[in-house]
Amino acid sequence: MPNTESCRKRLRQDAIRRAKNHRVKHTIKSMTKKIRSNMDVSEKESMMSDLYAKIDKAAKVGIIHKRTASRKKSRLMAVVNKEKALHQQQ
Repeated sequence: MPNTESCRKRLRQDAIRRAKNHRVKHTIKSMTKKIRSNMDVSEKESMMSDLYAKIDKAAKVGIIHKRTASRKKSRLMAVVNKEKALHQQQ
């Protein structure tokens, strides 16, 4: 346990930040799973804009690395575009 008041405060701050970071990462993961699931293509496209905003904000704040954010967006868009192409062929 911390001995000084500043160490106690740092412990409280770290707990709050850890919870916030976990919540943001969990939201991104759950939205990614929804997009990869069986949904309508138009719903996926509308959800992508919300997910892009969350990923960009997380990268900006430092919760995830900017290249990780770019990779996630790229892979998700590839999935959506692939399903969109399949949908148009049918």
